[in-house]
Amino acid sequence: MIKKYTCQNGARVVLEKIPTVRSVAIGVWIGTGSRDENKENNGISHFLEHMFFKGTKTRSAREIAESFDSIGGQVNAFTSKEYTCYYAKVLDTHAHFALEVLADMFFNSTFVEEELDKEKKVVYEEIKMYEDTPDDIVHDLLSKAIYENHPLGYPILGTEETLATFNGEKLKQYVHNMYTPENIVISIAGNIEESFIREVEQFFGSYEGGSREKAEGKPAFHSNQIARKKDTEQAHLCIGFDGLQVGHENMYDLIILNNILGGSMSSRLFQDVREQKGLAYSVFSYHSAFQDSGIVTLYGGTGANQLDELFGTMQDTLNKLKQEGITSKELTNCKEQLKGSLMLSLESTNSRMSRNGKNELLLGRHRSLDEIIEQIDAVTKNGVDEMANTIFTDDYSVALISPSGELPKNI
Repeated sequence: MIKKYTCQNGARVVLEKIPTVRSVAIGVWIGTGSRDENKENNGISHFLEHMFFKGTKTRSAREIAESFDSIGGQVNAFTSKEYTCYYAKVLDTHAHFALEVLADMFFNSTFVEEELDKEKKVVYEEIKMYEDTPDDIVHDLLSKAIYENHPLGYPILGTEETLATFNGEKLKQYVHNMYTPENIVISIAGNIEESFIREVEQFFGSYEGGSREKAEGKPAFHSNQIARKKDTEQAHLCIGFDGLQVGHENMYDLIILNNILGGSMSSRLFQDVREQKGLAYSVFSYHSAFQDSGIVTLYGGTGANQLDELFGTMQDTLNKLKQEGITSKELTNCKEQLKGSLMLSLESTNSRMSRNGKNELLLGRHRSLDEIIEQIDAVTKNGVDEMANTIFTDDYSVALISPSGELPKNI
């Protein structure tokens, strides 16, 4: 059972007691990511995520790390386009301690110049490392092609230029304006009593935030082509289509469609591109859902001399899917696969904490396991076939990184 509680300042708490485990996962979710940035401060959400680990008024960066190592716990964070999360996983006996340290990081981080300068170097290296992985960057290029100058097209890491402008004052102002109480969710899952909510409220229930700036509205989907020349062994190709927003009523049609297309080893893209033609080691598809939009992405990496054949094969796979539809066997197998992976994911306190935190932050509602299974079972062949014809139109964007930087001829 998930317990929901809203503090007097608007901060929300969701707690799921799982008495069969001995761990507790605690996550502080903030509804702010690269989408809420502008050209001048792009990358600040991600940089803040780093800086929260660099020392508070009472703990040094080393002491924060040691505090979790000494109890056999884990602490980490991540930034996405629409939210940031700081989380810890510890034994149930250390839940209060973990909460206290996370709250200390959240409220008392000092952002001193010496630590800022050191961490900027770390993030510079992270950006360089990212530049050295073309199979990662090509997905960012696709976002830029689709969303152009809208913040959803910005890189989460920011750039070396924007990073250089960050200082302690800028970070504190951003936290004050964006990390507002109504914009955060504290999600807890594990062997913990409901009374723990009161402890969370003591830390997070009375602080005040500034005036949050409104994020830019719904982005338009653009059909563009971006190609970058880079000295790589492979050509890395992404094709992007307009997808569905978070919480869309037909989301499970698309989830099943994506799974059949490129979500597993038995998927059509994997079978057609890798197994039948040996064109790629890595080929897959996935769906990214945002609060008001989404992208369905197809990716494949191949030798530069096989790029045209890879693109043609991917298009053939899509055309056949649209013309002939999915099979009853694919639908049945995919439903069972989805239900299986859902059940397995629920065995982890971390994944339950993440699921509950995201659902509360983005949707404000929680569905039971039975409701989700009911929705999966309700998906029909007609629904998936219609979705394929709705999504996979001639209106798409392409991103490419290759030795020549030349797009496929048959594009």
